[in-house]
Amino acid sequence: MKETVKTGRRTFRDLVPPVDLTDRIERSTRADRPIRLLAKAVRRRIGPGGLRDLLHGVPLGKPLHPPLANVSLGFWVATAVLDVTRSDPRAARMLLAGGVAGAIPAAVAGITDWSVLHREQQRVGFVHAIANLVALGLYAGSLAFRLAGHDRHGRMLSFAGLGAAGMGGYLGGHLAYRQAAGANHAESVTHLVPLGWHDLCDITDLPDGRPVARRLGYIDLFVLRIGNAVTVLADGCSHLAGPLHQGKLVSEEGTSCVVCPWHGSTFRLSDGAVVHGPATAPQPSFETRIRRDGVLQVRPTQV
Repeated sequence: MKETVKTGRRTFRDLVPPVDLTDRIERSTRADRPIRLLAKAVRRRIGPGGLRDLLHGVPLGKPLHPPLANVSLGFWVATAVLDVTRSDPRAARMLLAGGVAGAIPAAVAGITDWSVLHREQQRVGFVHAIANLVALGLYAGSLAFRLAGHDRHGRMLSFAGLGAAGMGGYLGGHLAYRQAAGANHAESVTHLVPLGWHDLCDITDLPDGRPVARRLGYIDLFVLRIGNAVTVLADGCSHLAGPLHQGKLVSEEGTSCVVCPWHGSTFRLSDGAVVHGPATAPQPSFETRIRRDGVLQVRPTQV
């Protein structure tokens, strides 16, 4: 039997945080109480309305936090390049200041998104936020040292800040790609439904004026009949897949809408467009028609 010989050489695996680190953070309940209190306070402070929609990124059609965070990170990486080359201290200070200034709106948008995530996502996001706050503090201290003429100490704090920002970015990537925070949870619907008309159910099986869920193949649909007019949307909310058929029907400026029962995303019934976040992606909608024998048929709306 061969014996494994340990050497002093570090492998790539030694340099990358283990995957089970994020799994342990997801399962840990130690910070649940402050997470719950903070999330509630954020939701109360930034209530429904135009500001919250803007911070979620509703006008952009995608979350606002990631691009804002990338701007600050870009400034800080550029600062590190200048610090290593010692080429232009003044430019390094300007880039550093730009990153610090940009981190503030990024943090506000991020905590707004975080306040309406699932608990496992919030646990990872909580540590992600702490790492980013540490990075912001280190960079702010670095800027103060540089402005006071202590460039060497400023460079040391910047390199430490880049390490903290890197850990924050690693956890942010886990949130986005592993836990699907900010992703469109209804994107796959139109790809799973073949083109053409499909029989859904008999029109008489649908209650009048009350939304219900009906299944078409692998897909759950939100179905609302009012008289002979039928509205059909994907049932899983694009934010975090909440069941829209359990939501409340409301009127927004004279337009009929449905509100997701989980986090309050509001969609226009006529076409699934987002009226209020936290969702930023629209609900897939379906065209409808009723055959002479009373069978309701649906097909994905052609874009």
